[in-house]
Amino acid sequence: MRYLFLTISLFFSSYSYTQESPYTLEGLSDNLTNDANAIVRYDEMIVDINSRTDLTLKAKKIVTVLNESGNEFALAYTYYDNGRKIKNIEAFIYDSQGEQIERIKEKDFKDVSAVDGNTLYTDSRIKYYPYTPTGYPYTLEFSYELNTKNTGDIPSSWAFLDGFMVSTENSLLKINYANDELRPVIKEFNLEDVDFQKEETVGSITYSAKNVPSIKRESYCPSFALLSPKIKIRPVNFHYEGYDASIGSWADLGVWMSQNLLNGRNALPLSTKNKINALVEGVEDDLEKAKIVYEYVQKNTRYISVQVGIGGMQPISAMDVDRVKYGDCKGLSNYTMALLREVGVEAYYAHVEAGNEQIDFDEDFPDLAQGNHAILAIPHNQNYYWIDCTSQTLPFGFIGDFTDNRKAFVIKPDGGEIVKTTSYIDEQNHQLTLGSYNLNSDGSIDGEVSILTSGIQYDDRFGLVDDTEDDIEKHYKNYWDYINNLRVSSYRFDNNKNEVKFTEEVSVNASNYAAKSGDRLLFAVNAFNKYKFVPNRYRNRKLPFEIQRGFFDEDEFTVGLPEGYGVESIPQPIQISTKYGSYELKVEDVEGQVVLKRKLLLKSGEYANTEYGAFRDFLKSVSKYDNSKVVLKPIL
Repeated sequence: MRYLFLTISLFFSSYSYTQESPYTLEGLSDNLTNDANAIVRYDEMIVDINSRTDLTLKAKKIVTVLNESGNEFALAYTYYDNGRKIKNIEAFIYDSQGEQIERIKEKDFKDVSAVDGNTLYTDSRIKYYPYTPTGYPYTLEFSYELNTKNTGDIPSSWAFLDGFMVSTENSLLKINYANDELRPVIKEFNLEDVDFQKEETVGSITYSAKNVPSIKRESYCPSFALLSPKIKIRPVNFHYEGYDASIGSWADLGVWMSQNLLNGRNALPLSTKNKINALVEGVEDDLEKAKIVYEYVQKNTRYISVQVGIGGMQPISAMDVDRVKYGDCKGLSNYTMALLREVGVEAYYAHVEAGNEQIDFDEDFPDLAQGNHAILAIPHNQNYYWIDCTSQTLPFGFIGDFTDNRKAFVIKPDGGEIVKTTSYIDEQNHQLTLGSYNLNSDGSIDGEVSILTSGIQYDDRFGLVDDTEDDIEKHYKNYWDYINNLRVSSYRFDNNKNEVKFTEEVSVNASNYAAKSGDRLLFAVNAFNKYKFVPNRYRNRKLPFEIQRGFFDEDEFTVGLPEGYGVESIPQPIQISTKYGSYELKVEDVEGQVVLKRKLLLKSGEYANTEYGAFRDFLKSVSKYDNSKVVLKPIL
């Protein structure tokens, strides 16, 4: 629901520029060029809220790209539809000397459907220019104007930095409003170290900033969305897609969305009603009914990706989704909700900020723009079961790392509320690896491995069941990339959706696993679950760090020794306990076999930058001991 502003934040435009030339690097201070892949030379947006049903926006952005990694911040594109009219769109390209090398007029922009091949979204379109740079640095300038009746489309935020490794030379936002009723609410974030000015006059609010240095990404640092210096903007009294709104709380927003955007969208054909009622005939438990409906949707529809902002916030009607058998997150969630209500199961439409990073809704800032994905919340025993109706593979009630452990907006007829989605915490993200392998006198190994996963570790693995044989072999060669010459001779998977557990049984062999030293053999006893990632070292760590998802691994491996060999030395038992996690390793010589038992717990949490060194030392120790060697010698 960043809708319009997701694209605005990347735009570049072409009004008068009165500072130093925005097309060369001359005169730029080191704090703008250091740790930067791109520099926003000038970023301006003028928003005029002329009335409750008339908003005009003029945008301008000039970006100098220093290297290939900066290209993603110099994109000339914008979305539009029947309710959002774009005009005066153009772009310019300048070389490293500031010479104009290309002018892109409106007729040069490609104008295509934003959702190709899907008739439900024919009015959602994109204008873009696919520029391919021939050298660095270069500068791209982009401008456009927009007019819309949807004053709810006011930009939801204004960021003084576009992303990691991007600095900003000049930034200006001005919002003009015709009367006090149209004045938006503004909330500031992370502006303590920013050289910015705020000016308020009758009917206008202006923010400007200069020389904002980039933020360098550091291992395990929080999401850029949480670090970015920015302001959030929300309208209070506005118009959206034919409906007026006055929003002061999440409860207000829930009522308004229920009565307007969701109202009348749940009708179903009689044939579908009969079909879904027949499927649940004789079933009394609401959760079991919901599971049957969810699996029906998984088998009979497909998902198409449409950003909430591109297709608008109102879902396609359940009748249309039933007819064409596809939909975006909004359409499929609304369709599933309609089916559930048909069989007597209550479900609520919900918005969430989806993605691997866990980003919460702001409980103190009720606005349309938060969130980018729609899911469903099914109330049960004073709790919620969450389902993602876009997935054709997730088990019922399991949402994985796409929408886990974050505050979402649940929309009810009598109001809305902020509720946290399911959390999968530390030990719940479990992996049990059991293996046995034979070490041969030539250094080769052959063995069997069983891997049982649950929680987020299940989410990482269960997709294997649908992969090709080649992709599966590539997966294991990557997973065990420290085993040279690995061959997967057989595999079998069991995806237990009822218990949300995934089992892998794999047979492998490899040559030259053990190294020869004279008449001795040396090998790392932990063949099947080494912790390999040691985060970067920083002399002067600046950012805090966080472990968003902890996990718990348990391993037990039995190694059959080659005939004529015995153990000369084995690793000593290790136990490490820290606030970040714990590690145990025990290797024993048991009746001519080497047995390894291992446990690794990594705890979720947020920590100060000063603790990063201790955290890194813990992971370094884990990696070191996971590579512990056993030495075999010939038995005389």
